[in-house]
Amino acid sequence: MSWAQDAVFYHIYPLGFCGAPEYNDFANPVPRLDKLYDWIPHLKALGITAVYFGPVFQSTRHGYDTADYYRVDGRLGDNDSFAKLCDALHQNGIRVVLDGVFNHVGRDFWAFQDVQKNGQSSPYCGWFHNLNFGGPSPMGDPFWYDSWQGHYELVKLNLRHPDVVRHLLDAVGMWMDRFRIDGLRLDAADCVDFDFFRALKGYVRERNPDFWLMGEIIHGDYARWANPELLDSVTNYECWKGLWSAHNTKNYFEIAHSLQRQFGPDGIYKNLALYSFADNHDVNRLASQLTNRRHLENVYTILYTMPGIPSVYYGSEWAVEGARTRESDAPLRPCLELAEMESRDQTLCAHLSRLARIRAAFPALRYGDFENVVIKNEQLVYRRATPEQRVYVLLNLAEEEIHLEFPHQEPVLQDVLNGDAIFHNDGGRTWLPVPPCSARILVGAPDRFAWSG
Repeated sequence: MSWAQDAVFYHIYPLGFCGAPEYNDFANPVPRLDKLYDWIPHLKALGITAVYFGPVFQSTRHGYDTADYYRVDGRLGDNDSFAKLCDALHQNGIRVVLDGVFNHVGRDFWAFQDVQKNGQSSPYCGWFHNLNFGGPSPMGDPFWYDSWQGHYELVKLNLRHPDVVRHLLDAVGMWMDRFRIDGLRLDAADCVDFDFFRALKGYVRERNPDFWLMGEIIHGDYARWANPELLDSVTNYECWKGLWSAHNTKNYFEIAHSLQRQFGPDGIYKNLALYSFADNHDVNRLASQLTNRRHLENVYTILYTMPGIPSVYYGSEWAVEGARTRESDAPLRPCLELAEMESRDQTLCAHLSRLARIRAAFPALRYGDFENVVIKNEQLVYRRATPEQRVYVLLNLAEEEIHLEFPHQEPVLQDVLNGDAIFHNDGGRTWLPVPPCSARILVGAPDRFAWSG
């Protein structure tokens, strides 16, 4: 079982978080990412146990246009400053996962520049997918090449070329040695050759059997990528959509269907720990996506109690807003200052902290089976269970208090989310109130488990 299944992630898009210049001048490095030192107490208070950094390696603009896999982006610092930051995170019990952007590089990538300079005589022509001199590229080059989704500033690598594979694996080895990273998030994993993932998995597992690999997958059968041969996990975009959409449409059937389909008794992913999130650097922030901000806490209650690995996108613990425009993702990726954030309402932070403590305290929420118990448009009850423990999650998105009745076998249920209130079984069922836009997390037989609230 991977360490990631016990983790609570914090996702940072470093260039935005640090307020870095939009374009890299490749001049002297500025250690802007050092601002994260001041955030470590906040991360620990939230119960964060792993940080996923978006791209940190030398790039031209947004980080996904890599120029050098072996150097930290000068707008964030240098290898020495980042290594010290990773050490500080590890010393505080926080693991480090980096973005592995291996499908493509930027046009400032040194091997591509060699092709631009030397043409067909460049020894690196074979490094790029379908590069040929049969006609010009849309960028004005005297040759053609494949790009990522028609974005020709992103040049697709030939991951079947042994020298490319060795260059990338050696880079990963350097990251593991220098920064002691604990895992990788693989960008655009649906575009990456499966043989490369096999080579990557064999390489990292030989060095560190606990190394974690997670792929960015938006559509398709997640088990094609998350399996013993390839990756450990993938992004759960199906439930991302259901988390906010079910609240906006007042239709808990939507998220209940996805959870049951994925993780129920016959769930197609019941043996996978998928990477779960309410927002990230590519989609509208949750506070902008929800039509009723009173539903923020319920969304995160589901995120932390459903099967999978929960992740919080930086700033969303304060309900920071941000929506994409047709021209830019910048509104999703703002520069945040801790002092300013600490002057905001801390209610959602406190809720997330409590959810993290609850998740850590009760194994059923990390490893237990999943099953829906009651499904209504505006109310939902589901159960997480191991042979030793059962936890019931009750949610109400309505604007008024409701009373929910649901079957269970526990003589006593304790609401660990709300003041540890006790509810007794009444003939195999319990009928209890759930306030508007709120939830209860009820643990069976609480006397058998240590819980300090």
